[in-house]
Amino acid sequence: MNDTVVSDEEAFWIDRVTFVNKTIVQYGMSFIWLLGNVGLVFTCIVFLQPMFRQSPCAMYFIASSLSQIITFNFGLITRMIHFGYHIELVNQYVWFCKVRFYVFYTFIAIPRYDLILASIDRYFASSRDARRRRWSSSKAALRLIICNIIFWCSIYIQVLIFYRIENDQCVPESGVYATFYSIYLAIDSGIMPTLLMFTFGLLTIRNIHGSKRHIAPIDTPTSQTIRNNRISKKDNQLYRMLASQILLFICLNTLNPCYLLYQSFTIRSTKSLLHKTVDLFVSNMSCVLIYLGFSLTFPTFLISSDMFRQEFIQVFVKKRILPRRRRNP
Repeated sequence: MNDTVVSDEEAFWIDRVTFVNKTIVQYGMSFIWLLGNVGLVFTCIVFLQPMFRQSPCAMYFIASSLSQIITFNFGLITRMIHFGYHIELVNQYVWFCKVRFYVFYTFIAIPRYDLILASIDRYFASSRDARRRRWSSSKAALRLIICNIIFWCSIYIQVLIFYRIENDQCVPESGVYATFYSIYLAIDSGIMPTLLMFTFGLLTIRNIHGSKRHIAPIDTPTSQTIRNNRISKKDNQLYRMLASQILLFICLNTLNPCYLLYQSFTIRSTKSLLHKTVDLFVSNMSCVLIYLGFSLTFPTFLISSDMFRQEFIQVFVKKRILPRRRRNP
């Protein structure tokens, strides 16, 4: 009876929460979609410039940005259509239900673990051991990026198998699997990435302080002293950009795994209609924060790195998107 009979006060709050949820999706997500797409394209353009192009860390940033573009233009748009305009394609067609969540989970995981790989790369790059520094290379980065894509595309095949439409909802198969999947997502999307980023971040900081920014080159001709200093400056900028991304990830991705853990423990509980409405709102807001984090990648890089800002401005001048200033003769 709790699911069908509600008091006037509950009906009022159900209506308010539903309205707020719909408004945030329609307007907030539209802004996030626009900011994200524009920012990610600019991010890729800047990192493809000669200054950053050969850097393994920049390669991870590019791979992450490309994956996020797919997420924005499929996962985010389908969420906007569903929650903002009540076009429930995902709950009507089983094939679309499976494909939608497969693409969403896969291309949410890929950029997340590209960021982790970038953290590991910075750890190796900052090491005083020349053999460890060799692991920070563009060749290794390309191989790991490809392996990362193949791995997550394989892992989430389970979505294509176990997702169903039950009670007009696209959900994991009810029972033991639904509980397992909620716990798995909480670990995969929040707990494990946070621990790995935090661990390698601390290890990198220890390397930097231990070496006092004096990393001996693998080849040590004296003529390369100036060149090594310039590389160190670029690496320092990449450390700052990566640190800002990790901080942003931790701040905006905390709610989602917490909600997933809550969901796994209450999946068999009897809930009122108001309770279900609030749960839906919290679930949706946790996804909004994930997309917001992706959309803030470019502004975060602009704020945290002078070199990134200079390259961005230089690209605009070269492309004549901004007018050149003519010097007086």
